[in-house]
Amino acid sequence: MTQESSLAGLTEGQARARLAAEGPNALPEAKRHGWLAIAASVLREPMFLLLVGAAAVYLVLGDLTEALVLAASIVVVLAITVVQERRTERTLEKLRDLSSPRALVVRDGEQKRIAGRDVVRGDLVLLREGDRVPADARLVESHALLVDESLLTGESFAVDKRASGPDAATRVFSGTLVVGGTARAEVFATGATTELGRIGVSVAQVDPGKTALERETARLVRVVATVAVTLCVVVALLYVATRGDVLGGILAGLTLAMASVPEEFPVVLTVFLALGAWRIARDGVLTRRMPAIEMLGAATVLCCDKTGTLTENRMKLAQVWRDGAWRAQPSWSAPDGAVLSAAALASEPEPFDPMERALLEASAGLGEAAPPPGRLARRYPLAEGFLAVAHAWRSDAGTHVIAMKGAPETVLALCDAGAGDREAIAAAVKDAASRGLRVLAVARAVGVPEPPASARDIRYAFLGLVALADPLRATVPGAIALCRRAGIRVVMITGDHPATALAIAQEAGLDASRVLTGTDLTRLDDAALAEAAKTAQVFARVRPEQKLRLVTALRATGEIVAMTGDGVNDAPALKAADIGIAMGRRGTDVAREAAALVLLEDDFTSIVGTVRLGRRIYDNIRNAMRYLVAVHVPLAGMSLLPLVLGWPLFIFPVHVVFLEFVIDPACSIVFEAERSDAHVMDRPPRPAGEPLFTRRGIAIGLLLGLAVLAATAIVYGVLLARATPEGEARAAAFATLVVGNLALIFSNRSHRFTVFETAFAENRALWIIVALAIAALLATLYVPPVAAVFRFAPIGASLLGIAALCGAASVLWLDLYKLVQRSNGAGLRSA
Repeated sequence: MTQESSLAGLTEGQARARLAAEGPNALPEAKRHGWLAIAASVLREPMFLLLVGAAAVYLVLGDLTEALVLAASIVVVLAITVVQERRTERTLEKLRDLSSPRALVVRDGEQKRIAGRDVVRGDLVLLREGDRVPADARLVESHALLVDESLLTGESFAVDKRASGPDAATRVFSGTLVVGGTARAEVFATGATTELGRIGVSVAQVDPGKTALERETARLVRVVATVAVTLCVVVALLYVATRGDVLGGILAGLTLAMASVPEEFPVVLTVFLALGAWRIARDGVLTRRMPAIEMLGAATVLCCDKTGTLTENRMKLAQVWRDGAWRAQPSWSAPDGAVLSAAALASEPEPFDPMERALLEASAGLGEAAPPPGRLARRYPLAEGFLAVAHAWRSDAGTHVIAMKGAPETVLALCDAGAGDREAIAAAVKDAASRGLRVLAVARAVGVPEPPASARDIRYAFLGLVALADPLRATVPGAIALCRRAGIRVVMITGDHPATALAIAQEAGLDASRVLTGTDLTRLDDAALAEAAKTAQVFARVRPEQKLRLVTALRATGEIVAMTGDGVNDAPALKAADIGIAMGRRGTDVAREAAALVLLEDDFTSIVGTVRLGRRIYDNIRNAMRYLVAVHVPLAGMSLLPLVLGWPLFIFPVHVVFLEFVIDPACSIVFEAERSDAHVMDRPPRPAGEPLFTRRGIAIGLLLGLAVLAATAIVYGVLLARATPEGEARAAAFATLVVGNLALIFSNRSHRFTVFETAFAENRALWIIVALAIAALLATLYVPPVAAVFRFAPIGASLLGIAALCGAASVLWLDLYKLVQRSNGAGLRSA
């Protein structure tokens, strides 16, 4: 591809053909888990090993029917688990694809943002500061390009790249980071054929480690499993000692272990976090790190940008100031055009920033040349203490024009202007800023022989001011009010003039009684800044690198900080925050890589919606875990009690398998699908250090389980005492247990509202599970071949009704407890 033809890039047809022929621009991925691999891992789970052991015991005992039923159960449970695992894996794969680096390419002569894996050989890619280079490419055009190649070389310093010169200097490589300048480059290698692919480095392969929830759950599983194994041995020995049956003792021990081992706990975490990330993605927020989901409900401070987050990022030039007056279109004249032309010259020729796009559009509308004949010779970017941008343009005559735009105080310090002029300019800036407009000063130096090393080394002629409007998003005031109700403090951080920040903050509903500037931050030591950060909600004229100090100060006061950012210099703050949130549209790749969440639409309301969803996910995990604690108590209890009291055994492996068909879908589907209650944002954030399994939560779960155990044991014991046949007593008590299990689902749907208040709240999965469980229960009771396997005898409708009523009524005490808590002004937030 020649340089001339490359300006239009490939056509979409060419790109599709090369993608099909050469494959995606992706490094070899870790081997996917196939069906057999997933099945093998599932079969290693304790529950399946116990089922296999129980089936083997039945074969030894000669009970072929029971053995075949358990074998069929193994196949069914295995199939359900494999499908669930594969679905979760596919969900995570889709999320990884969505959050992979993006690339800006030219196709059919138009700039398009595409997934990095869709870049093909011959594509013309546009590179800017903060971008990851998507593939190996040869520079076609470059402007002060600096690339961090430490991923490949290990050297931390940036490398100067240019379109002409030695071969190594004209090439950029996949995975490296643009830290300065811009460029166009033609891709010559993708995927495994890149330098990165050849040395076998995978940038995307990150081990996030165990989350706090996973560690806490693993500890509980270890404790319960240890207790279960101990009880299993005790029960087996007790059975042998009292009844003299070794195989029966082994079977009783296996049944107790199956009833006690909480193998669902890790499943709940995996499914809830994966599906939670999927739900958040549907709302336009990508999850790059799972721990962010569990932290969302604890966020106490949201630090956000003004431009594009609180405002619409729809910059439009509103007014031009010169000679003592503000003017709006259509009254702009040729002198106003000169101001706009200089502002355009101080912008990128192909701007990414909405403000620079607005300046170029306005300049072009007046017929001004932007850029002028000549070439861009040097850029002077923003720097510490220099809140302005300048560009040096070389004319055909060999001299240079240097145009500058930026903060009025920075630009004026480099201009020759009298005291009277400075006072008038300051008054004009204050006037526009108080109206919420963003104000830039514009200056120019002409006839400069050679561009100086620093833009501060020459004097400029002040030309005027430009004011840009970026309206507040209509949804922001409501979202900030919602945050206030939820106990979340919103902090606005902007590089704009304090008066502009103040006007937007007041319009948004933020407390603007105190505005701190970047200069104030410089003067304050860490202790004083931490104290100031407790109350201030507006920070203006803040440089990107100062955001890290702010985040650190807020966290030092005990806040859980969510932080938004988009630039290269925002990356440290994003990484330091408890929840880093990168802007998807205007954010750089390095910001997205540092963040835990990525907003597809740079909208503040998306963040608030994500916090709401995060609270819902955490609540549902907690409710599911409390249900699991409760449901294992009657299972284990009814495995042990009959043996201790001398009753006929009540639970056999087939009964545990039946209940597992209710337990697993309930905890991994029903609770995950539960919607958040209407008051989820009316309570303060949960304490960050609060464990998932609180003492109160475990106590409530155990008491619920004991209540169902008591109801089941009473029904079984009373019927046996009345000389009811063993099969009928077992059938009635099992009905009590199944209905009690379903009642546990209903009572644990909400930690605040009663069963009757939530009974008809939308949850289609719940009613499907309830219908299937009741249908299966009736089949076990009244279909003779099935009843024989379960050791049941048919029972009358009245006895079935009494058994069901006992099971349902056993958990109603929790509703009374919830009502008492609410009447006392306390919720069950920490239950």
